Amino acid sequence: MSPELFEYLSQLSRFFHVLFGILWIGLLYYFNFVGAGYLKEATPEAKKDVLQKLQPNALWYFRWAALFTFLTGVYLLYYVSLIPQAYNVGISLGATMATIMFLNVWLIIWPNQKKALGIVDSTPEEKAKSAKTAMLFSRTNTLLSFPMLLSMVAAQNLY
Repeated sequence: MSPELFEYLSQLSRFFHVLFGILWIGLLYYFNFVGAGYLKEATPEAKKDVLQKLQPNALWYFRWAALFTFLTGVYLLYYVSLIPQAYNVGISLGATMATIMFLNVWLIIWPNQKKALGIVDSTPEEKAKSAKTAMLFSRTNTLLSFPMLLSMVAAQNLY
């Protein structure tokens, strides 16, 4: 691959990494700060409408944004690893936290949300347990997002 093409792909990957990252983290904050607060106060009819129509659609964007953020990040890690002194502790910490967050989305949050929202058959007890598990890991991702974002920004701007 020519150096020009490699650099072009790097810049394109950076653009998409930031774009998908904004979508992913924005939806994460929406679910935890806006949506959760609304669902606590919503009428039963409004809550049912949100859980049947809005939540599955938003979760679709959420999980695919997480995947594409992760994939573009993996490419960027490869690119940065080829540049002497460009790879640093901030990138390592941010990438580690982001990988944990990505795995939480696909392996824990989404499977449990499918049960909680009734997308897959489950008993009322399973729905309640799955909703709690999804919420716990979503809140974990929210907490991880602050140092992850700081690490990623610091890696590019402070060194």
